[in-house]
Amino acid sequence: MTTDPRDPDRAPEPERPDHPVPDVTPAEPNSPTVPDVPPGPDIPDVTPADPEPEVEPSPSVPDVTPAEGVVRAPSIEEITGYTEAGVPTFEAVRDKIEKRLGTAMGAEELARETEPARTLEEEFEDRKKAAADKLAEIRRSMSS
Repeated sequence: MTTDPRDPDRAPEPERPDHPVPDVTPAEPNSPTVPDVPPGPDIPDVTPADPEPEVEPSPSVPDVTPAEGVVRAPSIEEITGYTEAGVPTFEAVRDKIEKRLGTAMGAEELARETEPARTLEEEFEDRKKAAADKLAEIRRSMSS
């Protein structure tokens, strides 16, 4: 930077660079710098394609299965388990019930495998055998 020799109180003018400087607001002293991004390739204007009109299937049209090798995108109902009106589908409800049943059965099976559960099971079997023996004794005493 140079000072103007005609007016010593005047602020110095910035030196002119050889190449143009981008119009950028100066960053704070400790802020990270971002490298300049080169311009992208020129993309020609393309007119958008007209979307295909959606055809609602009528109730009289039979359901046609897709040909082999054709992949069908899942519907909103299949993805979320709910219709657009917010009602759960039959399949979603059935899956939820089956999941809860499986969880309950698994929890019961795990609970039976613990030491206290096995002890209770053995005590129950002992009492059941003692009750059957007592009943057989009473029947014998009544028949004689």
